[in-house]
Amino acid sequence: MKTRIALAQINVTVGDFAGNVAKIVAAARAAHNDGAKLLIAPELALSGYPPEDLLLRPAFYTASAAALADLAAQLKPFAGLHVIVGHPLRDVTHAVAHSVAHGHGNANAPIERGVPPVDTFNAASLIVDGEVVGTYRKQDLPNTEVFDEKRYFASDPKPFVFELDGVKYGVVICEDAWHASAAQMAKAAGAQVLLIPNGSPYHLNKEAVRFDILRARIRETGLPMVYVNMVGAQDELVFDGGSFVLDEKGDLVAKMAQFEEGNTIVEFDSGKPVPTAIAPERSLEAQVYAALVMGVRDYINKNGFPGALIGLSGGVDSALVLAVACDALGADRVRAVMMPSRYTADISTTDAAEMARRVGVRYDEIAIAPMFDAFRGSLAEEFAGRAEDATEENIQARIRGTLLMALSNKFGSIVLTTGNKSEMAVGYCTLYGDMAGGFAVIKDIAKTLVYKLCHYRNQATTFSKQDVIPERILTRAPSAELRDNQTDQDSLPPYEVLDAIMRMYMEEDRSLAEIIAAGYAIDDVKRVTRLIKINEYKRRQAPIGIRVTHRAFGRDWRYPITSRYTEPVE
Repeated sequence: MKTRIALAQINVTVGDFAGNVAKIVAAARAAHNDGAKLLIAPELALSGYPPEDLLLRPAFYTASAAALADLAAQLKPFAGLHVIVGHPLRDVTHAVAHSVAHGHGNANAPIERGVPPVDTFNAASLIVDGEVVGTYRKQDLPNTEVFDEKRYFASDPKPFVFELDGVKYGVVICEDAWHASAAQMAKAAGAQVLLIPNGSPYHLNKEAVRFDILRARIRETGLPMVYVNMVGAQDELVFDGGSFVLDEKGDLVAKMAQFEEGNTIVEFDSGKPVPTAIAPERSLEAQVYAALVMGVRDYINKNGFPGALIGLSGGVDSALVLAVACDALGADRVRAVMMPSRYTADISTTDAAEMARRVGVRYDEIAIAPMFDAFRGSLAEEFAGRAEDATEENIQARIRGTLLMALSNKFGSIVLTTGNKSEMAVGYCTLYGDMAGGFAVIKDIAKTLVYKLCHYRNQATTFSKQDVIPERILTRAPSAELRDNQTDQDSLPPYEVLDAIMRMYMEEDRSLAEIIAAGYAIDDVKRVTRLIKINEYKRRQAPIGIRVTHRAFGRDWRYPITSRYTEPVE
């Protein structure tokens, strides 16, 4: 018998239960109209993912339960449609017993932080004809990289299998599929097809990793798998979708596009998937650029900002951020401000104005020389007898930060900062200056990748405008322009060297000896790693930004600010 299965690759919002229910119902309506018998929504689609410490509030589970009941009622008209939806669950039976044991006496007592959860679960329920007919609770709880599910959820090692059109389907959730036990348990319970709702965030090469992991499960079980991933952004995280179906041999038979919301139908014939459309693979640059666009669009729209402000310098970093912002929001919601000083080259002002013209944003210039002179005058007595140094450079950056934040306060638009990962790593940035703002778009983009993304954007045919970044911005030596004849390489190793050392040390946890053995000069290795260490205090005060690598500064990186440890070179 043939069964049509709908994959709902939807963009939900944390805590927006009503809005998320509406999205799931819309997907169910479309699936029902297309003759589907089964629809699969992503992990925690009802609440959004990840809800983080909202999961420590009993009222959040109460709201989730109410939303689940509301969803079931709204799905009742779609007769015969089976819907799998992810949601947080607090088991009242367990909650009562646990609460009484701890002297609370009721199931609505606060969830104890630091105490292993016993009654809260990452769940997925099956809804049929307006009723919740079964629930699966996630078994394998991730607690690495950006995940800390053991802080919030208990594990429940029980399979959940249901039958539809003579075929038995087993449900496992996200991390369950990265380990053998849950899939094998489902097969032992009779499953002939595995359904896998996911909240799997994007990072470089993540799609290939998913295929490798799922194919390992298929070799162990011989079961075809339906992998449904959410799409959209939540704070630092971007979910790329890319939902897919693998047959019992591990061959890819269906795949949805990355970074695009939508629904698709895959037909199964007696439990075997029938090949259908496979979305083309995107280049690395195309993936990362799409992740940045989605990250900016969702952060600004989901948080209700009217638009974005960018300090445009005539350099490559702010050029990339401006391009991303325009593609995410439209030029009419983006404003660029050039703030030249006595050290700003004429070509910087020319190139900044030209780029603003090409993308079509409002562009203004506010000279900072009068303000800089006022600061120097006020500090002249205090600084008497001392040579100018980074102090005066930082004053300029902080004047610019103050101006941008004033415009943000007055007009409500969020300031997008323009610092890249290389600069954040070694502290080549100014607290309360170029770090001032609300969202760090390229915080996880190394300088060498910044250039690749700019070249990609200029050539990409998927946008209405090409060549938006003037060529001179991409070819001139990068400079902060805070003193005469300054270039970044006056203070830093070449970016090719810096980025490689940063990647091996920070992303790959390689030892200093290993990095030196890879061919990098001992002085460069010691210098870069020392700078990474001593600038942790700056990064802790930086705005959040979009994560695109498997280890970004922020949720992934938890090094102490106060530390006397120095790693030996040998």
